Amino acid sequence: MTTDTPARLLQLLSLLQTPREWPGGELADRLGVSRRTVRRDIDRLRELGYPVQATMGSDGGYRLVAGKAMPPLVLDDEEAVAIAVGLRAGAGHAIEGVDEASVRALAKLEQVLPARLRHRVSTLQAATTPLTSGDGASVTPETLTVMASAVAGRERLRFAYRAGDGTGTRRLAEPYRLVSTGRRWYLVAYDLDRADWRTFRVDRVSEPFPTGARFAPRELPTGSAAEYLRHSMQRRQETYTFAVTFPESAETVAARLPGWLGTPEPLPEGGCRLRATVGDRVEWLAVRLATLGFEFTVREPQELVECVRALGARMTRAAGAGPEGGAAEGGA
Repeated sequence: MTTDTPARLLQLLSLLQTPREWPGGELADRLGVSRRTVRRDIDRLRELGYPVQATMGSDGGYRLVAGKAMPPLVLDDEEAVAIAVGLRAGAGHAIEGVDEASVRALAKLEQVLPARLRHRVSTLQAATTPLTSGDGASVTPETLTVMASAVAGRERLRFAYRAGDGTGTRRLAEPYRLVSTGRRWYLVAYDLDRADWRTFRVDRVSEPFPTGARFAPRELPTGSAAEYLRHSMQRRQETYTFAVTFPESAETVAARLPGWLGTPEPLPEGGCRLRATVGDRVEWLAVRLATLGFEFTVREPQELVECVRALGARMTRAAGAGPEGGAAEGGA
């Protein structure tokens, strides 16, 4: 019999989080208490915000249902490891839809994981290689979780940073937000040494170290971290606008299109048009459009038209020669 009420409540909560209905008698047997104690414990859980539903009758019992708010969850060892590994795999690559919220969740989970489970997570992570469709550089989950914790705790952060030309510097900053573009992670922060706002590519960050010094968040020059990052990227590189049409519907194209590349619009005559402003090289954009798997026509700019034409000719030549330099199998 469990005489420690908090421990018994956690055990009861763990049982109720299994997606099934628990008869009161079975719960009483599992916990080693009376049915009356089970009813009192159920009432305590309800007072704490857990939506426990009861059904009457001989086959009646208790089950946890969806409520208006998300109460704390109780995870067993296997569940905690599975969630941590999944969040790590997603966080390490800036996959679209896996944003700062998932990194915050990973930081919270790893903060309370016992050492034995943290070791299991690290071992499993090291033994597996994810196959991702992301085009950006990978980032260690440890770097992301340290940064996310510093953002949440409003704690100054020291780190080493490697610029695009390879120059290395040490930075002291007040981290504001982590932003995922769908290809890369960026840290928006106030750089104390330069007394100005800066954006840092997280894959170029190493040795992040929270200093323990707290700070009051400053006001961003723009309304949101995402907007500030967008303006910052446009200032640093030359951008251009492209327009491409597809014979497929906007919904079909959007299903394969990364959101950061724009949203296709339906055309009155059928098909759809994709128009957006980007800062990537035209060669990269040409390849990215080709990998969508749809027929498409480039409307602008002329540089992209010429790049797609050259890429198509190169691919045609590559397919026209067999392994010995002759005609490809099945060719004319």
